[in-house]
Amino acid sequence: MRSSDILKHFQQRQDAVVDSIREIVEIESPSYDVERSRAVVLWVENEARKIGLDLEIEKIVADGYGEHLIIRAFPGDAKPVFLLGHTDTVHPVGTKVANPTRVDGDKIYGCGIFDMKANVVLMLEALRYFAESGVAPSRPMTIFLSCDEEVGSFTGRPLLEREAANSEACFVFEPSAAGRVKTGRKGTSLYEIKAHGIPAHAGLEPEKGANAILELSRQIERISALNSPEIGTTVNVCTFRGGTTTNVIPEHAACSVDVRFSSMTEAERIDTVFRDLAAIDDRVTIEISGGINRPPMERTDAVIALFENARNAAASFDYTLGETQVGGASDGNFVAALGVPVLDGLGIAGDGAHTLHEHILVSDVPNRATLITLMLTRV
Repeated sequence: MRSSDILKHFQQRQDAVVDSIREIVEIESPSYDVERSRAVVLWVENEARKIGLDLEIEKIVADGYGEHLIIRAFPGDAKPVFLLGHTDTVHPVGTKVANPTRVDGDKIYGCGIFDMKANVVLMLEALRYFAESGVAPSRPMTIFLSCDEEVGSFTGRPLLEREAANSEACFVFEPSAAGRVKTGRKGTSLYEIKAHGIPAHAGLEPEKGANAILELSRQIERISALNSPEIGTTVNVCTFRGGTTTNVIPEHAACSVDVRFSSMTEAERIDTVFRDLAAIDDRVTIEISGGINRPPMERTDAVIALFENARNAAASFDYTLGETQVGGASDGNFVAALGVPVLDGLGIAGDGAHTLHEHILVSDVPNRATLITLMLTRV
């Protein structure tokens, strides 16, 4: 099986792949939209069944979110390779009016096309190649598509961890801004801090009040001091709300805090600080909720080996593959925490995730499909 033959196959299928990408992007499926989640999962299921392989397809209901989808192919005794993605997007229904699905030169625009519906099609195209060529991947394949990745993977996480636990490797089909795959991702913690004070008339007797906003602003100064960008730790207050009206000492205030870290040791250090926060004004009470959401995806020796394998596969058809490490997290972080080597960012090159100029590059479609297919024969 020559790399050039695989590339030629996908070059000849480029128009058909683009058509499929346009179809799935047109099915809007924002997080929490149960019916639209089911619609996009049904589309993937129907397309998978057309391929002609003996597939095991399982749909799992996620209350309040929609459906998760698992596709198993090429069963055998070896550990499977785990292909990971999601079907939910961040764009509210109707956003495609502002960013219609369209081809403009080498770019295909559309809501959720880059993150990551086009890459769901990539998974199907790899299956199609194996079906049509008679070539088999080196291992069984398990595809998992979550319907709540964009909002925390609260229902998807236990399922993907169950499926990934016994895998040889994990390929994550998240987007690739410049074609570089991701060999490291920071972990995330999400917190909400609430302050409960005492209301009072701001003009007549302010001294009888305990200002929740003032207290929370002091706490923000404390937690902002935790920033240590030199070791990869960032702590950012992202939302703030409080008070009732202009002439009342505010009784309530709350803020959300986003924390990013490169190691679990650092995550636990930061978490301890949050748990130990105490009010400066002892008339105010502090309430902390949330915690560590995603562990970091660290660049281990096994991950480096997986990347080198991918880079060699890319070089076999003159495709340059770089790597990067990023602050954003994905479901791949959960898999990495299980000790399974993860290669992330395998999606088609493009830009504009979560924006109205979201797009992928047409010219990268056959290259990325070829890379994925080769990797599935070499892992």
